[in-house]
Amino acid sequence: MLFWFVIAYWIISVGIGLYAGTRVHNARDFAIAGRHLPFYVVVATVFATWFGAEAVLGIPATFLNDGLRGIVADPFGAALCLILVGLFFAAPLYRMNLLTVGDFYRKRFGRSIETATSLAIIVSYLGWVGAQITALGLVFNVLSDGEISRTAGMWIGSSTILIYTLSGGMWAVAITDFLQMIIIVIGMLWISGEVSGMAGGVNVVLTHAANAGMFAFWPAMDLKEILAFTAALITMMFGSIPQQDVFQRVQSSRTEKIAIWGAIIGGGLYFLFAFIPMFLAYSATLIDPQMVAELKDTDPQMILPRLVLEKAPLVAQILFFGALLSAIKSCASATLLAPSVTFTENILKPLVGGMSDRKLLLAMRSVTLMFTLLVTLYAVNSDASIFQMVENAYQITLVTAFIPMVAGIYWRRATNQGAAVSIFLGFATWIAILILGPQDPLLPAQFAGLLASLFGMIAGSLLPQAMHHDATVHDHLRHGHLRHPAAQTHHVADPHAHAAGHGAHGLGKVQE
Repeated sequence: MLFWFVIAYWIISVGIGLYAGTRVHNARDFAIAGRHLPFYVVVATVFATWFGAEAVLGIPATFLNDGLRGIVADPFGAALCLILVGLFFAAPLYRMNLLTVGDFYRKRFGRSIETATSLAIIVSYLGWVGAQITALGLVFNVLSDGEISRTAGMWIGSSTILIYTLSGGMWAVAITDFLQMIIIVIGMLWISGEVSGMAGGVNVVLTHAANAGMFAFWPAMDLKEILAFTAALITMMFGSIPQQDVFQRVQSSRTEKIAIWGAIIGGGLYFLFAFIPMFLAYSATLIDPQMVAELKDTDPQMILPRLVLEKAPLVAQILFFGALLSAIKSCASATLLAPSVTFTENILKPLVGGMSDRKLLLAMRSVTLMFTLLVTLYAVNSDASIFQMVENAYQITLVTAFIPMVAGIYWRRATNQGAAVSIFLGFATWIAILILGPQDPLLPAQFAGLLASLFGMIAGSLLPQAMHHDATVHDHLRHGHLRHPAAQTHHVADPHAHAAGHGAHGLGKVQE
């Protein structure tokens, strides 16, 4: 009965996603929902995109083994990322009125920097989407009592998510995210009430966890531990900022104010709700310590599903697995769309040239299909945990794309040459330590790569310039004068974009 309830919910949500596809008429609708999303939908899509498999399965499993210190990357770094986006990046990026985050790098630093950063961003999504698809396989396997293998569950899950993402793009993602956020909130709160009752109450669980040292957060006063702790924090806090899924939520907002507060409030909600699955998982150590002991070292991601299946009543089971699938689907659909749009707009379109809007939309859908196949194959053949997949996904954007974005927005003297040196040194340092460095270096590879990227940006920008650079581009971008061609085409017809764009008075000629 549980299985069929969940399947019915799955079919309904896919149908809603397909209905959202009727709103897609051009590439702008597909990529950023025509810039029409209201505040409550932006908050929902920010929250639901980040509250994925790692929040429900990956983070609790890591917490049980390592305590709060082990999850500094997520939810602490992840939530801080969204808040920082709202505070420092949403407004300037929104004013630029671009289609992808790769467009920012092209406008600010030129075509070669656009290509390099876009490739890094696309590669980073393999781990994140792979984690969601891995979780789908696990859920289908559990719900079918082993009748559906994890591999088959991965293919079933990814193919059904592909159906509505392919049809509705960002509109489908946003509308289904809004529904799924409601399911997540209700399901998590309901099951936490059931489980806390079985464990003896919230205070009993929290007191037991505190006595067991689970709330120790800060690292020991040892240089190596401090560096490792900091590296884990900044990987997601900074590495997630130059990502297309974050950019899409900013650009899809109806106004600049919605873009800012949608990111801040969505990040705050994510941080609060991420602790509920951790509470549930630790409650399992009191309710069924034998089961936890069996799974803790072998498959800790199964602790929470097993607890709910074996101990909770049917209604709680339906709500929990509905919330779990909602979390996974919302995250997976968003992370399938983001790299596909980036590849089409910033890699494929410049190579092909002269693409009409209709051809661009077709290309985005075709690339989404191919990326889904690729990432499902990656998930099927990966043996990394869900938490590891997500945490490792952002290292490449941290060392290549973060510093050029910050400098491109906030440092007028940043140049094309500085961005190129920053990307080269950041990536080369990171990959060299990973491949040639010691097994457990004093300075983690991604931290060293970030420092090298920062040095490269400063040195490359201040030294004599071998690459052409237009010093006026920074000022034009900050005030919204340079816009994506698609934005110009739809500017007059789109009153929301007209009202929100701070640079509407200075459209001028788009400079490539």
